[in-house]
Amino acid sequence: MTLTSIPIRRRGASHKSSRRVWTGEQLAPVTVIVPAYNEAASIADTIRSLYEQTVPPHEIIVVDDCSTDGTAEVARGIGVTVMRPPANTGSKAGAQNFALRLVRTPLCIAIDADTVLAPDAIERLLTAFDRPEVSAACGFVLPRRVRTLWERGRYVEYLFAFTFYKQIQDYYDRPLISSGCFSMYRTAVLRQHGGWPSRTLAEDMDLTWSFYQTGHQVRFVPEAVCYPIEPHNFRFMSRQLRRWSHGFVQNVKLHWRGLLRIPYLRSAVAVSMWDATIASVIYLLILPVLAVVLANPWILLGYVIDVPALAIPVMAAAISRREAGRALASLPAFFLLRTVNAVFFLRAAFEELVRGRSLRVYQKGH
Repeated sequence: MTLTSIPIRRRGASHKSSRRVWTGEQLAPVTVIVPAYNEAASIADTIRSLYEQTVPPHEIIVVDDCSTDGTAEVARGIGVTVMRPPANTGSKAGAQNFALRLVRTPLCIAIDADTVLAPDAIERLLTAFDRPEVSAACGFVLPRRVRTLWERGRYVEYLFAFTFYKQIQDYYDRPLISSGCFSMYRTAVLRQHGGWPSRTLAEDMDLTWSFYQTGHQVRFVPEAVCYPIEPHNFRFMSRQLRRWSHGFVQNVKLHWRGLLRIPYLRSAVAVSMWDATIASVIYLLILPVLAVVLANPWILLGYVIDVPALAIPVMAAAISRREAGRALASLPAFFLLRTVNAVFFLRAAFEELVRGRSLRVYQKGH
């Protein structure tokens, strides 16, 4: 089904489920699912950003995953459908699947309850579905707040990843992940895959790789921008990095046979594994040991040899966004974050691959 064959609800159509009448020209044939656990402080901003879209969604469903704060009350007060499972589902995937059975539109969106969208984000993502082979699409991700050391590191990381790596991946029709914080899916294909998988801690990566192995395509639309809240201190960052690292290794263990049959994807995953393991060992251990053993401090220049390769695309992206000063001031934070990330990934690889101890407890990263 192409976008042109999907019915659009016109201005003035009532929106019974969310008890609101849209005043825009049209409604997107999209249901938005917002999984939420103790998100009372952020969910109102998320919902308002959905209401304010140039092409608003047909319906918004908030899954209050047994929160202990006022998440459900805040969401109901803004006028969206709120569902509550009989018990906490244990993961974002579980909460999203709880609502999937109620989706009646040909497309659906999963968005985190701490993420806000640029006003035209949904309209931009819709364009990807003009191609019938496309089953998922994701957009550009940038931290909503860039104040602390960790938020600055993530800001640079995202600028680099989404202006460089993601663009190359999309050129080969193989974005590595359709981002869990904001992605759009064909509902029928999503249901054929059993919804969002909960067998790993990275359900977005698991679903993306499953799509590729069944012949479906995923697109990256850089014009569709979203702004999640990123961890602001080390305690929350460590939770997120631990979950992401274990989730990546879990997916490699789960999908490696299927990845071998997909040329570009297997190369991208292999490079990521190399960078996260072998390169991390060199970065964390071999370079400083060699500098001491050989009494040659020049070896430590290896830590900055890749700075231009990172800084050029980051600054180019920042200049286009009129954020050059922010990016320049944030560059040192990225190198700290990269070092910490390497430690967490090596630990996850050792636990998952050597000790056989798989992490299964989902912890929030903010």
